[in-house]
Amino acid sequence: MTAPPTDPARSEDALDAFRENRIYLGADHSRNERRTLIVAGITIVALAVQLAGGLAFNSMALIAGGLHNAAHVAALGVAALAYRLARRWAADPRFTFGAGKLGYLAGFANAVVLAFTALLIAAESLERLISPEEVAYTEAIWLAAAGLVLSVVCMLILKPAGRHRHEGGDLNLSAVHLHLSADAIVSGLAIAGLVAGRALGWNWADPLMGLVGAALVGHFALSLVRRAAGVLLDVNPSPALAEEIRLRLAAEGERVIDLHLWQLGPGHHAAVVVLAAERPAPVEAYRARLAELPGLSHLTIEVRGTDAVHSCA
Repeated sequence: MTAPPTDPARSEDALDAFRENRIYLGADHSRNERRTLIVAGITIVALAVQLAGGLAFNSMALIAGGLHNAAHVAALGVAALAYRLARRWAADPRFTFGAGKLGYLAGFANAVVLAFTALLIAAESLERLISPEEVAYTEAIWLAAAGLVLSVVCMLILKPAGRHRHEGGDLNLSAVHLHLSADAIVSGLAIAGLVAGRALGWNWADPLMGLVGAALVGHFALSLVRRAAGVLLDVNPSPALAEEIRLRLAAEGERVIDLHLWQLGPGHHAAVVVLAAERPAPVEAYRARLAELPGLSHLTIEVRGTDAVHSCA
């Protein structure tokens, strides 16, 4: 009996649907890309103003803020490029599991930039502590306050959507949001150091706040490195999800003999599972047990009889 002829149009539609299911971008990808570009423009203006003010008023805290804003410009540029390339290559067959990890690569790069920025701020602050210089406190305080307000505004623009603030969310957006959070803290410390210097004559307060800010920026950088590296190295992103998969698949006496879970992109996970069962059910039956798990976007299940398992042991 010959098989019925295949409809080329239907085959192409099925292939398109298959490719669509392999796109692992975040749910708010376009929104986050657009807002990142807006904040990048704002930050470039702030960078120029803070550096000019720091040099004019001889404030290390303001210069530190400017250097930190330079890191923001680089971070936002890298983040925006990652969003664009991930969207462009989302269905590219060269990427076995899609281009969803580009944001994590950008986040790792931004963490390195943030760490170098912390070192630069610390070095300059130490030099100013050893050899304090006169500061135009009033002007510097007003400029630092303006920088703080600007950072808060940018943070609000880049605030992650409510349903994507968890650890499996958009790390690319989290990275630039972390940059801005650090900048807001550095600006607050700058204001404190400048006020103390003006009110009490403590010329060392301004560079000391620069050192404290450098320590905080370094801490944020290390935190970001850990998160990004974990995804890039396929560390288990959710032990709780892995355990839930194990429990559901072993609900009727089956045994999970191998389980791998990793992240494909914001809100998307992949799992490969090997099961052993005395009376193996069809693979689709096991898939149905996991159908309601959120974020499980790619699933491969292999089912073996217990005899096959014993013979391989």
